[in-house]
Amino acid sequence: MEAFLNFVRDHWHFAILMFGMSFAAVVLLVWRILLNIHSKTNMDKFLPLLQEALNKGGIEAALKLCKAQPKSQVIPTRLFVAGLENARQGAAAMRRAMASAIELDILPRLNFLLPPILAIGKIATMVGLLGTVISMIGTFQTLAQSSEGQAAMSHATREIGLALFATALGLLTAIPLVFAYVLFKAWVQGFETQMKAHAQKLILLVQAHKQAKSGRAEARSGAGTAS
Repeated sequence: MEAFLNFVRDHWHFAILMFGMSFAAVVLLVWRILLNIHSKTNMDKFLPLLQEALNKGGIEAALKLCKAQPKSQVIPTRLFVAGLENARQGAAAMRRAMASAIELDILPRLNFLLPPILAIGKIATMVGLLGTVISMIGTFQTLAQSSEGQAAMSHATREIGLALFATALGLLTAIPLVFAYVLFKAWVQGFETQMKAHAQKLILLVQAHKQAKSGRAEARSGAGTAS
């Protein structure tokens, strides 16, 4: 503990920089986690509501239901809205609209903050190594210019030990960030797969609604002809 306090005192410029990056990393991680949590929608509950809205009020009612959901829930408010707005043009138009929404709108939102997280993770290690190298260069210069022998060697050893704290802080910052980045990217890929699956379900629901509507219209037409 004393050695760490000595590092903070003697190499405060690097310590402040490393602590600042660590604090920024924690803020970004918490922010991204909260965004991930709020973007989820319980589709097992929402899809029956959507189907009921389709059956009762048609595409307009389903579209209204999706737009009424919280903006943070990207599947109903962005993916399904894009599909339903093009539902009258057919399944192919719905599929193209939802694919475009995923690629150009939703995925950039899901990847928000991930580049800064990865950047801090990579830079923290390099800054820590830079601090260590600079400190060791100064230490060896002091050794070369000193004539005190054992006392100078003892001081140099202490300084080298302190300098290594810069590398340690860089690694302690970088390792969790890189690990979190990999987990976030895996979550984004899994969420993208879910979106594509739910997009297909929406197309099937709309097609089933259109077929049922067409069947009812034919039944009414047949009844009118028979009478």
